[in-house]
Amino acid sequence: MSYRNMEECIIDLEKHGHLIRIHEEVDPHLEMAAIHMKVYEAGGPALLFENVRGSKYRAVSNLFGTIERSKFIFRDTWQSSQDVIALRSNPMKALKQPFRYIGTALAARKALPLKKQGSAPAGFEEIQISDLPQIKHWQGDGGAFVTLPQVYSEDPDKPGIMNSNLGMYRIQLSGNEYEMNKEVGVHYQIHRGIGIHQSQANKRGEPLKVSCFIGGPPAHTLSAVMPLPEGLSEMTFAGLLAGRHFRYTYVDGFCISSDADFVITGEIHPGETKPEGPFGDHLGYYSLTHPFPVMRVHKVYAKRGAIFPFTVVGRPPQEDTAFGELIHELTGGAIQSEIPGVKEVHAVDASGVHPLLFAIGSERYTPYQQLKQPAELLTIANRILGTGQLSLAKYLFITAEEDQPVSTHDIEGFLTYIMERINLHRDIHFQTNTTIDTLDYSGTGINSGSKVVFAAVGEQKRSLCTEVPEILQAQQSWGPAAMIMPGIVALQGKPFADYQSAAQEIASLCAAIAEQGPPDSCPMIILCDDSGFMSEHLNNFLWATFTRSNPSHDIHGVNSRVEHKHWACDNIIIDARVKPHQAPPLIPDPEVQKNIQRVFAPGASLGGMRG
Repeated sequence: MSYRNMEECIIDLEKHGHLIRIHEEVDPHLEMAAIHMKVYEAGGPALLFENVRGSKYRAVSNLFGTIERSKFIFRDTWQSSQDVIALRSNPMKALKQPFRYIGTALAARKALPLKKQGSAPAGFEEIQISDLPQIKHWQGDGGAFVTLPQVYSEDPDKPGIMNSNLGMYRIQLSGNEYEMNKEVGVHYQIHRGIGIHQSQANKRGEPLKVSCFIGGPPAHTLSAVMPLPEGLSEMTFAGLLAGRHFRYTYVDGFCISSDADFVITGEIHPGETKPEGPFGDHLGYYSLTHPFPVMRVHKVYAKRGAIFPFTVVGRPPQEDTAFGELIHELTGGAIQSEIPGVKEVHAVDASGVHPLLFAIGSERYTPYQQLKQPAELLTIANRILGTGQLSLAKYLFITAEEDQPVSTHDIEGFLTYIMERINLHRDIHFQTNTTIDTLDYSGTGINSGSKVVFAAVGEQKRSLCTEVPEILQAQQSWGPAAMIMPGIVALQGKPFADYQSAAQEIASLCAAIAEQGPPDSCPMIILCDDSGFMSEHLNNFLWATFTRSNPSHDIHGVNSRVEHKHWACDNIIIDARVKPHQAPPLIPDPEVQKNIQRVFAPGASLGGMRG
C-alpha cells in the first residue's frame, strides 16, 4: 500500500484485523507504555489510543510489533526496496540478472524527494510541546520522551535535502532543567550522522537547524533507523519504501515534512547542553543522566487529526526487535559487500543488540595447511569492529564453516561450535581502552570500555560437558553451580564489592581449579548473582552476561598468563555479577500493572486478550 499518511495506514490495519482501538481514557504517565508492553508480549495487534489524558491527540503503538505486520504494511514496495539496496551494495548484480532489476531504476526515480512550493505547510496548525502526548515509559524516566522521532539535519557546508541525515535520536520533551515549550533534549550516540553536522556547524560558529518529524507514512519512521549503503539517502529510501515521493518544504529555513503528523523545529547552539535522562533503554537498564545537546524550540506544528506514534524499549525482546529483523531482511547481503569474506553477522537481540555479535567468515589464506588456525577470520573481525554501529560491540564470536553448516541465528548451536573448537591459548584477542555503546554502563565511563574477539576454526578439539563438573560443585566459598548449555556453567558468587576484592576472590577460585586440574570439557564459566536465573533460559544468560561485563576488567582465566603480549588461559571465567557502577535494571511498577487491568477486563477494548 502507498500510504499518504498515518491515518491511511491505521485504517488499512484495522480493516485487516491488525489494529485495535482503545476507547478508554489512558494516562500517558506509565499506563500507555505498560499496556503496549503487555500486548506486544502476547503477540497482539497495533494499538490506537483514542483518549489520551491531557492531550487532544490520539497515539498509536506496536505498528511494527511483528515482522508479519511490518511486511504487510510494506507489501507493495518491499521487493523493489530490497532490489534497490542490493544494487547499491553490489551494482554488478544488474549485469548478471538484468531482467530481475529492470524496474528498480523507475522505483528509485519515483522515490526522489519532492519539494512543495509555498511558505507554510498546508493542513498544519501551530501548537506547543505541552500539547503533545506526554508519554513517560518507566517510573525512573526523567520526563516524557518521543521514542519514534525522525530527526532531520543538513550538512552546513553542503545544504540541501540530498546531503541531509535522518536519524532516530530520542527527544526529551519535559523534566530536568528543560524549559517547557522552549527547550527539548536531543540524545544521540557516537557514530551518528547528526554529530558530524553539529561538528561542522560548531566550526562555523553557527547553530545547527534541526527538524523533528513525528508520524507520517510508516516508511518514514523505518527510514530513520536504516543502515543504508553509501549513496542512498534516508530521504530517498523513505520515498522508495512508501511508494511515493518524500514531500517537503522550508519554513523559516527549517525543513518541514509535508506528510508528518507533527514537526518540531529548533536550533542546537555550539556548546549548549543540559542534563538528559534517565531513560529506560533497550539494554534493559536505565541510561542515566548525562549532558546532551539542548534544542531551542522554534515552532511546533501538528496536522489536523494528527496521530502520535510511540514505542517502548526495555529488556529484549520489544518492538525494536521486530525493527531489527525487518532491517536485516531489507538490507540482506549488504554486509557481505561491505566486508569481503564475511558471510553472516548477527547482532544478538537478547543481549541488547550492541554488546554481542556472532559472525561467520571465511578462512582462505592457508588452504594447503591441514592444521588450521584463525587467520583471515582475524582480518574480518577487525573490519567488523571498525564498521558503523557494529563497532559498538564488546564481544565478537567468529568462526568459518568447515564440514558442517553453521548459523549465527542458532544461538546454542553456534556457541557450541565455537566452544568445541576454540584454542584458549591462542584464540582470544582483546582491544582495550576503546569505545562501546553510549547506553552500556559496564565499561569504565560513558562510551568507554573494551572488546574481545573469540575466533575459532578447524577440527573439534573437545567434547563439552553436559553436567556441572565436580570440581565446580566442590567450590565451597561459591554458591550453587548450574549448566547453562554444553560447555558453559553458571557459578553463583557473593555480591560484587569492588574490583580489588573480586580479583582476590577469583584468583583463589582459579587456583583451586588449577590445583585439581582444569576441566577441558568446560571452557567457559560465568560468575553470577543467581545461577538459577542464569541457567533458567538461554536469553537470561545472553542478557545478564554480556550487558554486565567489560571484557578487559571482567574476563579472567584459570592458569591465565601473557605470552608475547597475548593473553591465554585454560578456562575462561566471565564475571557477570552486577557492579555498583552499572545502571539499575528496568522493573515494572506493580501499581500501574494493576491499574491497566481495566482495559483488559471483559467488555473493555482489550477484553479479548488476557491481561
